[in-house]
Amino acid sequence: MFGPPPPQPARAPIQSSWVTYRSQINFGFAMLAYLMVLVGAIIAVQANPGAPWRYYVAVLPAVPAVIGLVVFVRALMRLDEVQTRIQLYALGLAVGAVALVTFGYAFFEGAGLPHMPPAYVLPLMGIFWGVGTAYFSWRYRS
Repeated sequence: MFGPPPPQPARAPIQSSWVTYRSQINFGFAMLAYLMVLVGAIIAVQANPGAPWRYYVAVLPAVPAVIGLVVFVRALMRLDEVQTRIQLYALGLAVGAVALVTFGYAFFEGAGLPHMPPAYVLPLMGIFWGVGTAYFSWRYRS
């Protein structure tokens, strides 16, 4: 009649919002710093086209970009096995799809279409990676 209470299922500890979203917040700050330094560098270089220091100023946006890369890689390292597999499959899909699109478009350039700037490759890869992440997340759910 007065036995021990029934066992409760184990619950994951509740984390604060800062711990949960730390990587996203840090990445957001890194990208904000990147955009601010990029705008400043573009203005400085365009205002001083003949200055000998313009190359040093032009490379300054790489510093916050590297910080963003470090935050991103650290976030990937904290993923569990399923999320790691999803990201690996999504990245593989993105690399393969971008290779097909860019090499395929090179044939169209030979037929007369305008040249595709290399700056389009990274956004295209990001789009395919996002699509791949959504697809493989959905696939693992069902």
